[in-house]
Amino acid sequence: MKVLITGAGGQLGRDLVRVLGGRHDCAAFTRQQLDIADEKAVRRLIAEAKPEVIVHAAAYTKVDQAEAEPEETYRINAIGAGHVAISAESVGARMVYVSTDYVFDGTKGEPYDEQDRTNPLSVYGKSKLLGEQFVQAVCPHHFIVRTSWLYGKNGSNFVTKVLALAERQQELTVVDDQFGSPTYTYDLAECIGGLLETDRYGIYHAANRGFCSRWTLAKTILELTGRTGITVRPARSDDYVLPAPRPAHSAFSDRGLRLAGLPRMRDWKTALKAFLRSDWGKTDENDDRRGSNEAAG
Repeated sequence: MKVLITGAGGQLGRDLVRVLGGRHDCAAFTRQQLDIADEKAVRRLIAEAKPEVIVHAAAYTKVDQAEAEPEETYRINAIGAGHVAISAESVGARMVYVSTDYVFDGTKGEPYDEQDRTNPLSVYGKSKLLGEQFVQAVCPHHFIVRTSWLYGKNGSNFVTKVLALAERQQELTVVDDQFGSPTYTYDLAECIGGLLETDRYGIYHAANRGFCSRWTLAKTILELTGRTGITVRPARSDDYVLPAPRPAHSAFSDRGLRLAGLPRMRDWKTALKAFLRSDWGKTDENDDRRGSNEAAG
């Protein structure tokens, strides 16, 4: 299968290349190689490549900065997604749009499934939801894959930040009133690879199973890496003033995958153990840790 990947320089994009590259004929493009907000460039590249599937992982993911840069955020996450969807439909390609748990407000109090009402709180969440809607309107053969709390071998994320802080501090303070489903990018790439083998189009919640608080996640990271002497103190979200509001409980239920008869992703703690055993501390050459419009979620 001929697969085109956007956002290939981000942490998810690199794992998509790692997973899909061995199975398909992949053409992968970083932000520097393809500005998805440039309609002419998108149309020209996709017309020349003629992919059968486009996995659209490029996104503006700086959640707090997005509050100060709404035009740029919408330009990439909504308008850019629309450009890719229009071009996908024009060449008869199927499309995977990687979205986020931030399309929910987090007030449900239990894991969200694909039928739950969206209500994003932040500019980032609103821009990603609009991107979803553009894809749904333009490209009928689509998979909208919502994911959450991504971490992987390439890029900066919560797991790598906790490990970096643990090298310098004996005490960490982490919020204990935000709950979500931590997701290993390699597992998400595998899940997307499985979806591509089907024609079960629609919305999917794809995250490692189960959920935890940020505080529990930090404690587990330190325990699994033998840093048991470091104290992790709980804090409330209200103790921190951040530009972008976060959903308090945005964990996922994988109802869509189960109804489609597709393999479920492994639980979050097993996935975290696998990451720490196999990928932690390993980086690809020329890892420039780009993040502005790559690696959605």
